[in-house]
Amino acid sequence: MEPIVNKVAESEIEVFNLEDLWDGNPVSELDIAGFLVEGLVLREKEFRNAVKDYDWGSLESHHVAIVCSTEAIVPTWAYMLISSKLEDIAASVAVGTSEDLKRDHYTRALESVDWSRHQDAIVVIKGCGSEAVPENAYLLATSKLRKVARKIMYGEPCSSVPIWRRTSAEKAATRASESTAARLPDASK
Repeated sequence: MEPIVNKVAESEIEVFNLEDLWDGNPVSELDIAGFLVEGLVLREKEFRNAVKDYDWGSLESHHVAIVCSTEAIVPTWAYMLISSKLEDIAASVAVGTSEDLKRDHYTRALESVDWSRHQDAIVVIKGCGSEAVPENAYLLATSKLRKVARKIMYGEPCSSVPIWRRTSAEKAATRASESTAARLPDASK
């Protein structure tokens, strides 16, 4: 009997797992309505006292989404004041829902990825994970990978859905630009 060979593990497929861009810290929504008079009116003195008396330590290492569940008109400085209290406590702070916060987090995280390490690679953007990655993160990752990868798929390496493949014309253009770059003198010398 021949040994079982894991062809996926031996392939050149790279897995890009968006869940790796999340630190695992909890997400909490902080409802600013609790700092308002009857949840509707912001009176500066009462608001500042409520902010001063709040137990900010309960949000240590949390990603905090600041929301307002009522129809109150909340001035920008109120969000700024709360954010300043969370600056050295929370993992991150955003105005909006927890989904807005996650979307902002993934947008920033994807902007800081070194995409060049996926140059000419076959990449599977891992899906079906345990954490809720915002759909927009998959779109941004696809956009970034299209600039460098040879092929993009979604799912798991053993069971993936093809998303995009560099066309023959794009391959030829890439080879031509690499050839031209190789012939140019190095300006740094």
